[in-house]
Amino acid sequence: MAKRHPLQNVFAPLFLPLSVLYGFGGRCRRARARRGEGVWKPSRPCVSVGNISWGGTGKTPVTDWLLSHAREKGLRAAVLTRGYGAHPSRLPLRVEAGMPASECGDEPLMLAMRHPEAVVMVDPDRSRAGRVLEKECPPDFFLLDDGFQHVSTGRDLDLVLLDKDDVRFRPAPGRPPSNWNRIIPAGSWREPVSALHDAGAFLIKMEVPEWPELVPALRERLRPFPRPVFAFCMEPSGLRPVGKDPASDAPFAGASAVEGPYAFLCGIGDPSQALHTAVSFLGRAPEKVLAFPDHHDFRREADSLRNLGLPVVCTGKDAVKLAALDLPLPCFSLEVSARFFASLGAGEEPAVDFASWWEAWLDSRLSRQAA
Repeated sequence: MAKRHPLQNVFAPLFLPLSVLYGFGGRCRRARARRGEGVWKPSRPCVSVGNISWGGTGKTPVTDWLLSHAREKGLRAAVLTRGYGAHPSRLPLRVEAGMPASECGDEPLMLAMRHPEAVVMVDPDRSRAGRVLEKECPPDFFLLDDGFQHVSTGRDLDLVLLDKDDVRFRPAPGRPPSNWNRIIPAGSWREPVSALHDAGAFLIKMEVPEWPELVPALRERLRPFPRPVFAFCMEPSGLRPVGKDPASDAPFAGASAVEGPYAFLCGIGDPSQALHTAVSFLGRAPEKVLAFPDHHDFRREADSLRNLGLPVVCTGKDAVKLAALDLPLPCFSLEVSARFFASLGAGEEPAVDFASWWEAWLDSRLSRQAA
């Protein structure tokens, strides 16, 4: 979820001129990209999974869903990612199971471990990584992780994730005004609203009961951008012992695997949502909540965690870092997956479910390429 700093709300009028300049820079970059200036376009279908604002809007779970779908269809996908917080020994870096998260990044490592059939490449220059793959082992299609603003790599489709609190006209009680079209530094949007013209579809993460309330706001906000809208939620799959191979077919453990008090640990963009999911799944609140900044490296907390004296429940991307600490206490990753549950059609078009829409789009691109 895109969260603004309180000072952004207080000083928003003063920040507005800087926001105008920041937005102008984004428009210039997109204008150059539309003319093909400095853009490398893969020969295979390329899909960007990105957002208009900063914060955790669900890009990694959506990428995970797309990779699972590719595996089911016998397709080989390649993820091109910056690898936020990574310190690669070489560039581009192909992520392999067993690599330290500090080298390749926690989310790339998690995706590579869950999907050994896919290729995950870390490089701030995604075009460079893509060129290497096209030369050595071209995939069936590319996925650009957090790629909406990475316009130097050409794409065939932009899946743009929106923040539900940006879309709402009337925010929830106690929340600041809507962030719609509030550009850095006055808000959390990376680009002005005009960038949404490049979207191929909009995806929005929410709880199922929130959908009826948001439909009118989505229709009104996105009227100038007639694209399909797909809603998804995060659905718990179960508990996996930290350190266990995420690609194995072993069944997940249920809530009973964690008895009595526990600690919930996370270093993600929206700790409150992850905590809500954990509490709902386990049926009780944790005795301790250890929340850290997104992509946090837990090695500095190793000694305090060893002396915690409680079972630990964490998120999937935290688990790949905790595994390296070899903690002498029960540690479980609460595995979740994206579940698409509702949609709106583009303009007057009827709504279809996301899986059907995605299959139709991908099949048409792959068929066109084969021809």
